[in-house]
Amino acid sequence: MDHAHRHFTLRATDFWLARGAILVIVALQFGIVNDLTVGPRWLAPVLELALLIPLSVATAWTQTRARAASTNAQWASIGRYRQMVRRLAFTLTAICTLMNFGALVRLIAAILSGHAGSGKAMLLDAANIWATNVVIFALWFWSLDRGSPAARGLFESAGDFVFTQQQGGLAERQQFKDWSPGFIDYLFLAFTNATAFSPADTFPVTARAKLLMMSEASISLCTIAIVASRAVGILS
Repeated sequence: MDHAHRHFTLRATDFWLARGAILVIVALQFGIVNDLTVGPRWLAPVLELALLIPLSVATAWTQTRARAASTNAQWASIGRYRQMVRRLAFTLTAICTLMNFGALVRLIAAILSGHAGSGKAMLLDAANIWATNVVIFALWFWSLDRGSPAARGLFESAGDFVFTQQQGGLAERQQFKDWSPGFIDYLFLAFTNATAFSPADTFPVTARAKLLMMSEASISLCTIAIVASRAVGILS
């Protein structure tokens, strides 16, 4: 097994962290205080879990095949299969994104109409939407950067982000020679972008990366500036 394929098989943990992130989103959706769901309250969690189950099974099956693969033909087959898994993951992340954005829109509409409940309820919902937004965009960043996780270790693709470990003298150090970002790195990127509204130590280099970061920062700003500030005003 060559170096690229070894690297591919050693990143299985990231896939399970991403699947766990979906469970976190589902749990946060159940924690919404006001009725902010698009459709029935159970719709979003049921849709997400219905997609998560086959996605998790497919991930486990693919990783098992990857550990046993030894020929280029086998790796090519795994690559094709993981592209299908990637499309399913995109669908799941898109549903989470739309549901969370819909919850924010409904909460703002409830505030404007005076039906958003107490300040405590609004603050809890604002924190919920903000946290969900961070997790969702961590998934987007992780799924899209460098051709997606489905491509890493199978072929090289240009990156959408430049991380600290890939810049200047750090990139020349031995411990970072073969470094590549994992899910936690993208979660940190999403968190700092949602709090600082700008890159911290990781910079977007493609148009789609910049658009994604702008979208996340805009949702975060609306949540903090409109919803959370209104809730704090009521509480004070």
